[in-house]
Amino acid sequence: MAYSIAISHNAGRQLRALKAYQRCILLRQHSIQLSYQPTVETRNRKRMRPNPIAPWELRVGPLRVFYTVEEPSRRVRILAIGIKYHNHVIIEKEEVWL
Repeated sequence: MAYSIAISHNAGRQLRALKAYQRCILLRQHSIQLSYQPTVETRNRKRMRPNPIAPWELRVGPLRVFYTVEEPSRRVRILAIGIKYHNHVIIEKEEVWL
C-alpha cells in the first residue's frame, strides 16, 4: 500500500519559489521516491542526524527535500525544500546548518 504525501504550508511556499524546471523534477521524483518505502535508506534518501528541520532527507540533484514519516497513518509529510550549494543548504534565502 502506498504512502500518501502531504506538503506543509512552508514547503509549499518554498516549492513555488523554485524555477519551473526544478519544480517539475522535484514533483516527479518525490512521488517516485517517497510513495513506497520512504524509510529505507538509498543513495538519494537518508536518515539525518538530529536537527531542527526533519529526520529524513531526499536528494534530487542540488535540491533537498526534508520530510518525516507518520507510520500508523502511512503519511509522508514534507516539511522543507532547499537547494544545496557546495556545503551549504539554502532554505528560503537563508543558510541552514544541519
